[in-house]
Amino acid sequence: MSEQEDTVAGLKGLAQQLLPSSSVVECIQRWFAEDGLDRGDVTTNAIVQPTDRLTASIVAREVMVVSGLEPLARAFATPPLAGRLELRPSVEEGEAVTAGAVVAVIEGGRRSVLAAERTILNVLGRLAGVASTTRRFIRAIEGTSAVICDTRKTTPGLRLWEKYAVACGGGTLHRLGLHDAALFKDNHLAGLPEEDWSSRLDAACQEARAVPDLAFVEVEVDTLDQLDAVLAMEPGRVDIVLLDNMRPEDMQEAVHRRDLSKREILLEASGGITLDEAHRVALTGVDRIAVGALTRDATILDLGLDT
Repeated sequence: MSEQEDTVAGLKGLAQQLLPSSSVVECIQRWFAEDGLDRGDVTTNAIVQPTDRLTASIVAREVMVVSGLEPLARAFATPPLAGRLELRPSVEEGEAVTAGAVVAVIEGGRRSVLAAERTILNVLGRLAGVASTTRRFIRAIEGTSAVICDTRKTTPGLRLWEKYAVACGGGTLHRLGLHDAALFKDNHLAGLPEEDWSSRLDAACQEARAVPDLAFVEVEVDTLDQLDAVLAMEPGRVDIVLLDNMRPEDMQEAVHRRDLSKREILLEASGGITLDEAHRVALTGVDRIAVGALTRDATILDLGLDT
């Protein structure tokens, strides 16, 4: 299997894991109701005959990285949506396309296609925006060993869709939510007496590790002294240390201290890191760069339905 085929297969598996068909169908039905489809498409019903058929193309109006076709196509083949229309992807998930590219073909009753048009384009446009923003950050750190991670700064109701789009853009997924990993941040640790900071954190990490199927335990530090305290903890307590709002020279020193400690702990840079800053941060030697902008700043990109 080629690298491209492996990537495509990996994204397909991730889509089915994060966005199972039942969940995607539920989302689409909710979005259709939000658009008033459950109460009737007044315009379409007034001018389109029930027996009319339509084949149309979804076309990118600008350069973008495609995301969302696989779960949507799967959903429209799943009852109770099955039979209304068929969505056939023309490109692979995560593929970069230029303006004018046909990314998918929709076929079905003209009423169904026109009623679903805006919902489908909105979803694909939002996910393409996230995937494309992620791809820009990935390119910015090419030649380094760091990876770009997402955060929980997602649109309410679209968490798993946007995280899937991050993966389509080449990003690495952070925790899905509060349930699958532990991240002790400054607000969790605020107020702890300085003399008890290490012992209380150590106990908390042990307790978190008792949770079944926990992805990782992460601790946020603001200073190099706090990093030293984490590195002095028992091996295996902490998987990742988040370096919050540190200067690049401090990040580089943090990498040096981690390496001297011989601990298998990943270092993650975070704190408003922009596209212009990403490469410099990656050159410090950190393993991960958490970027809220992947989802927070992504715009809805333009796709259209051409008949």
